Amino acid sequence: MAYAYLFKYIIIGDTGVGKSCLLLQFTDKRFQPVHDLTIGVEFGARMITIDGKRIKLQIWDTAGQESFRSITRSYYRGAAGALLVYDITRRDTFNHLTTWLEDARHYSNSNMVIMLIGNKSDLESRREVNKEEGEAFAREHGLIFMETSAKTASNVEEAFINTAKEIYEKIQEGVLDINNEANGVKIGLQHAAATNAIHVGHHGGQQGGGGCC
Repeated sequence: MAYAYLFKYIIIGDTGVGKSCLLLQFTDKRFQPVHDLTIGVEFGARMITIDGKRIKLQIWDTAGQESFRSITRSYYRGAAGALLVYDITRRDTFNHLTTWLEDARHYSNSNMVIMLIGNKSDLESRREVNKEEGEAFAREHGLIFMETSAKTASNVEEAFINTAKEIYEKIQEGVLDINNEANGVKIGLQHAAATNAIHVGHHGGQQGGGGCC
């Protein structure tokens, strides 16, 4: 199916924070309570619309275990957006955010949009990390922040789509070079066709007469 742009995402964070569940909820609108640990990298995709333009999100879900960290690092290159996930019921996953963020900033392009996600907001009674702490961390490091629940689907759509909106704004502002695929953005056929139509319109004059399309 034609699209104007393709945005590449990477989902990062400790093992067991719900990265695969977030991806499944966004792409398939379902929750799988028992999920095998991701070995290496899994993949999902979905089409969304921003500002009237169809955008394909290509999402890479990475393994959280330390033993796979070198594989994960190779996927930072060429990513336009990252979802950095922790589990609000496990303080250790929040404490490890700095290490994940250092990796993301080191191995990715400088314009990558990073969304900080506190997942499992449905488990309020087991909460170990306050929402204010997540907000403060995001503010300190210039990230977007949101709490989600892959189980109830709360804020899952918004997390992926708001990240895409930030990337789209960077394209409109000329901050992201869309001709360099290392930035995680690929121009689709829909965008190319529209640009070509404008080009023909400007230079085609009155040639060709009427006709309806």
